[in-house]
Amino acid sequence: MQIDTQAQRALDLARQIGTLRPVHLRDIGVPPVVLTRLTARGQLEKVGRGLYRLSGAPVSELESLSAIAVKVPKAVFCLLTALQIHELTTQLARQVWIALPQGSHTPKIDYPPVKMVQMTGEAFSEGIEVIQADQVALRVYGVAKTVADCFKHRNKIGLDVAIEALKEALAQKKASANDLWRFAKICRVANVMRPYLETLGQGG
Repeated sequence: MQIDTQAQRALDLARQIGTLRPVHLRDIGVPPVVLTRLTARGQLEKVGRGLYRLSGAPVSELESLSAIAVKVPKAVFCLLTALQIHELTTQLARQVWIALPQGSHTPKIDYPPVKMVQMTGEAFSEGIEVIQADQVALRVYGVAKTVADCFKHRNKIGLDVAIEALKEALAQKKASANDLWRFAKICRVANVMRPYLETLGQGG
């Protein structure tokens, strides 16, 4: 079957960026109905509301995070989700944790379930790293910032999780004492983290 030009452009874009949304097609002058047509032909598959990818494309374990990153580009993966990305916890999060600037609304996402925390100033903007998954850029807090966040939000995730993350970060040499202190101050939890750092021989 000969593929029309619009469909071909949509498929080419899917190969380039991994996950397609209707807005991506509008940007290249292709009507969103092409997505429905290509899905019916089996050339694209729907992976979420308004999210499509090439059928049979290899998928990473971060696929659900990619879907969120496409829908909520300002989101930064944090807390338990960031710990899982950095392999610093044995906990299995039932929700995907994201940070957004103060005043943001919780994004409407059917799946996976999302838990949002709001942050301000440097507590939101500092320590962001970008990793690639399924050709999508994922914004995630680095190890030291994530550990400090875990102490900051210990009432939400548990102090035991924060302590485990701190021990693992140091044991695996994924964060230096200086970085941990820096983010402890940014997140205003230096006094909370101090005794644990001192116990681990990393006092400031």
